[in-house]
Amino acid sequence: MTACTVIGLGEAGATYASALVTAGYEVTGFDPVAPETPAGVTRAATAAEACAKADIVLVLTGAAAARAVAQECLPVLPAGSCYADFTSSSPHVMQELGRVPSKALFADVAILGPVPTQGAKTPLMVSGPGSAAVAALLRPLGADVEIAEGEPGAAMSHKLLRSVLMKGLASVVVEAVTAGKAAGLEEWIRNQIARQLAGDGQAVIDRFLTGTAKHAQRRSKEMQDTADYLSSDLQVPAEMTTASAAALTRMASEPAETASALR
Repeated sequence: MTACTVIGLGEAGATYASALVTAGYEVTGFDPVAPETPAGVTRAATAAEACAKADIVLVLTGAAAARAVAQECLPVLPAGSCYADFTSSSPHVMQELGRVPSKALFADVAILGPVPTQGAKTPLMVSGPGSAAVAALLRPLGADVEIAEGEPGAAMSHKLLRSVLMKGLASVVVEAVTAGKAAGLEEWIRNQIARQLAGDGQAVIDRFLTGTAKHAQRRSKEMQDTADYLSSDLQVPAEMTTASAAALTRMASEPAETASALR
């Protein structure tokens, strides 16, 4: 039986640990602070102890702990095992951890969705020598695991680029709906957002790339006025609107050849 270890038994770690137990795997866990241990998981006293006999290790701690966990666990892993780092560490850190001396195969794993709602089926992107082992473990659990070409850090590079869109879009939607509610127009702005998110996505991207730089000067003034309206009249946060106004002002001041490169 494949021996799995999960380091970090918070919400995400506990989710993966429970799914692996349900799938019939032998699961060992470690977490210095989590108050509960998922049913069926054997809790170790240290991270190194949890990893000593593991075939595959899933690290689901915060990014701040990634280096310390890797330095403790990678040297003790048996030959041919896999160490899969699911933390949101930077591509540079993933490259660094991939060079820590070890007999294990390192994998950089980027989580591409909300684990609390999608569980072990959350889409993943993985890179590095241990990619195939991660895919073999988690695809049978229902996860869409995409293997990215390149060394550790490649998967996280993809995720961070995606975050520009997803986290930025989420913040814009929150700001717009908050403002719409304050103006008594929440249903209307929700419908406007839904319409913009539907349809031909590539056409929308091309329209944004072409129109934003071309009309940056006019739109920067509009967004400055919008930010004033949100903060002064509606008295709601306007961070994203203010940032958009600043970005448009910058684009308007760039040389024509720079702006045309976006079109």
